[in-house]
Amino acid sequence: MENRLDKRIVIVGAGIVGASLAYHLAGKKAKITLVEAGSIASGVTGSSFAWINSSHCGPDPIAQLRGAAIEEYRRLETQLPDLKILWTGALSYSPKLNELLALDNQPSANIVSRSQILALEPNLKNPPQYALYAAEEGALDAVAATRALIAGAQEHGAETLTQTRVLGFTTQGKKVTGVKTEKGVINADIVVLAAGTGIQNLTDMLEMSLPIEASPAIFIRYKSQPNLVRTLISSPEMEIRQSADGALLAAEDYLDDALENQPAAIALRTARAIQNELHGVVSIDPELACVGLRPMPEDGIPIIGYLPKIGGVYVCTMHPGVTLAAIVGRLASEEIVDHKASPALAPCRPDRFFQE
Repeated sequence: MENRLDKRIVIVGAGIVGASLAYHLAGKKAKITLVEAGSIASGVTGSSFAWINSSHCGPDPIAQLRGAAIEEYRRLETQLPDLKILWTGALSYSPKLNELLALDNQPSANIVSRSQILALEPNLKNPPQYALYAAEEGALDAVAATRALIAGAQEHGAETLTQTRVLGFTTQGKKVTGVKTEKGVINADIVVLAAGTGIQNLTDMLEMSLPIEASPAIFIRYKSQPNLVRTLISSPEMEIRQSADGALLAAEDYLDDALENQPAAIALRTARAIQNELHGVVSIDPELACVGLRPMPEDGIPIIGYLPKIGGVYVCTMHPGVTLAAIVGRLASEEIVDHKASPALAPCRPDRFFQE
């Protein structure tokens, strides 16, 4: 069996998924080099609403992964003191009760009444008759979490190279043996692609293109009063939460490129909606409004595992990336270092896109 100390692994992408992989792999004594074209968490991680949400409507091929997501973050909290998670619970409601009930597919989620809703969120002006409350859910600062994971990886000897773009790969026969970067070649026994929407370009270089779409979403940060929101609220009017530093955070769907639907304009509309829905909003000023490009596999299922037909390349991309980063980081590290295939990852294999 290979000596873990000698296993050289290059991870491409320093968002929260790449950071989790680096932390878990370095903890298994592999020699890790984390390569990032920009800065740490400079991709979609930096514009993530970062809701750790294990609920899902309808049939779910990755139910086992979602079901383990929260417990895995709880485990990481015990290992990384700088990993701060707000376990506030999530309150979701819709004017159509049937839609709400369709979401209620978890033992941890409960239907709550209007009086219970107001006990959870006393500032709501128009509380619904019923809502779904998932007490175990929460959110984190995705950039700070990524940095905490990378710091943990570095304590185990991992090296991080930022501002280092991957230009190609070195190969020997039908096996990838390293990555070519602007700063030279980095040799590797395994290359892990965790670069989000950038993975498609990287796999194109290997003539093993994966169908990953860039799915846009809008992230907004407001300066406002503290203690406006206690949980995470998801409703037709708004999806908001309050961070540890008191900032009000919102997520909105991307509509189109029209001037009236630019992030700054949507931030103003969302601010008005928040004022209409909450008591106590004396002022609400947008500090940041931007578009994040989420990596969305064509069939909606994460792509996790070794590329077929060419050796040495392991792919790891998914939505929701923040929710699944902790559990996928652990399971993927067990596959790569311990050669322990995970049944929970079976629906996610890249092979499904290369069936003949």
